[in-house]
Amino acid sequence: MSVDVVDLREFYATPLGHRAVASMVSALQRNGGLPADIDVVGLGYPVPVFNKLLKTTDKAVILMPARQGAVQWPLGTAGRTALVDDDELPLATSSVQCAVLLHVLENTFDPSLVLDEVWRVLVPEGKLILIATNRRGLWTRFEHTPFGNGRPFSRGQLATLLRKARLTPSKWDGCLDFPPIRIAWMLRLYPFIERIGRKIWPVFCGAHVVTASKRLYQGIPAKARKARKVPVPVLAPQGARIGQRARPSARTEKRAIAGSGHRLR
Repeated sequence: MSVDVVDLREFYATPLGHRAVASMVSALQRNGGLPADIDVVGLGYPVPVFNKLLKTTDKAVILMPARQGAVQWPLGTAGRTALVDDDELPLATSSVQCAVLLHVLENTFDPSLVLDEVWRVLVPEGKLILIATNRRGLWTRFEHTPFGNGRPFSRGQLATLLRKARLTPSKWDGCLDFPPIRIAWMLRLYPFIERIGRKIWPVFCGAHVVTASKRLYQGIPAKARKARKVPVPVLAPQGARIGQRARPSARTEKRAIAGSGHRLR
């Protein structure tokens, strides 16, 4: 069951949500941030990340899944959001230079279909930035956050999904390296806890941050060809061999000898 867009908006308006946004933005900045001079398409609910990293919204658009719902973005100007089916994006093939996915794969019925559609709309060597819940982290065990809803992924599962969709992972990182506890005095300690957690227990981060690129060509492994049996018709006419005389049968030889008057011994 997908998280409603109203619940997503309310969570990111809380102090814990602000701390989560700061952690995701920090992880994205360590890996180059969001490109500012090319078209960027967000899928899911990347609103808080876009608000922090994008200097202008002229080249950005957000596509929100129908099961989640949509909200106005950006506020105060012309809307740049649309309600779509995440496995049938209303975009032309090879028309997107960068795609950002947040709260998508965990809540979709078939993640491979979504990634195949992302591959279709990306230009050759296009960039994909994916944030997905880590199945080993603490955040997937608490339902008061959107990361505790849906299907979490391990790093190996994400790598398999991306490669099957012809998307090559190039950078791996993590975020949310602190427990999702809403106690006020602990929230002030989360920046310090996160710095320690990123060094000591990175495998238990709350979410994966993956950067991948579209692979245009992919080799298909060839299967070993088995030896084939060629059927030969049983009643096929057999022609006489040229240059060789047919040998008479034993019954024909006996008849020839009897006709000549010789007696067999």
